[in-house]
Amino acid sequence: MRYVGDIYRPPSEAYSLLVQVTIGCSHNKCTFCNMYKNKQFKVRDPEEVLEDLAWARAHYNRVQRIFLCDGDALCLANHKLIRILDYIKENFPECERVTTYGRATAALAKTEEELEELRDHGLSMVYLGAESGSQKVLEMVNKGETREQLIDGVRKLEDAGIKTSVTFISGLAGQEMWEEHAIETGKMITEMNASYVSLLTLMLQSPAPMLDDWAAGRFNKLTAEEVLAETCLMLQHANPTKSCVFRSNHASNYVSLRGNLPEDKESMLASLKRCMEDRGLLKDERFRML
Repeated sequence: MRYVGDIYRPPSEAYSLLVQVTIGCSHNKCTFCNMYKNKQFKVRDPEEVLEDLAWARAHYNRVQRIFLCDGDALCLANHKLIRILDYIKENFPECERVTTYGRATAALAKTEEELEELRDHGLSMVYLGAESGSQKVLEMVNKGETREQLIDGVRKLEDAGIKTSVTFISGLAGQEMWEEHAIETGKMITEMNASYVSLLTLMLQSPAPMLDDWAAGRFNKLTAEEVLAETCLMLQHANPTKSCVFRSNHASNYVSLRGNLPEDKESMLASLKRCMEDRGLLKDERFRML
């Protein structure tokens, strides 16, 4: 397999075949993110992608999952994505699912028929970074998408039969706006009705621009206890009308939570409160490695 630069994938794609369809991120301006800052966004030649898939077929006996990298492969024109999806379906009959990162604006740029076409050709799920439900926080971190676009993009994908896994970031608003971040994020989870929601905790690494803000005292990070209080407030306002799988079991999280919303909300809140009362239950900083 040929890769350009560092490759990133969601935790749940740890055992997936990673195929680089785009290089970098189509937006690449979020201040908290360091992932693609050293890459110039481009779409790979589809012929190269098919060559990589052919190499994988020749070297791996069984490929159950395939993840299309880098950021926002969903932005590809349908005819390019479908060519890749059809090759996978024909040459990897054992493959159970094909997934990718995608921005809400990329989903909104496609028609309902185009999204259904992608579903029919094998695209199972899109991982989407919403980060925050607060419009103020989205603007602060230069997300490049509005609250309404994020909600509408997720709904459009779900309505087309493509599952979504939406990520939010604890501590993203700092100490100044943590309550708004928590409340509005809970409300967004309610409105989106995504299939999956995951929670990361802010960890700043170079060359993320927000790291400079923190070093200069312009951004005040939350303590571990404050992150838990923020998570409690967020969960209190999260009431999706269909069952949503909720996880906060990323390496960055101080506390691991697993459950479904809204069914398991009270048990998860109880777990958080126990950890707030006993700091010994929190993950040690040495183990919060990315």
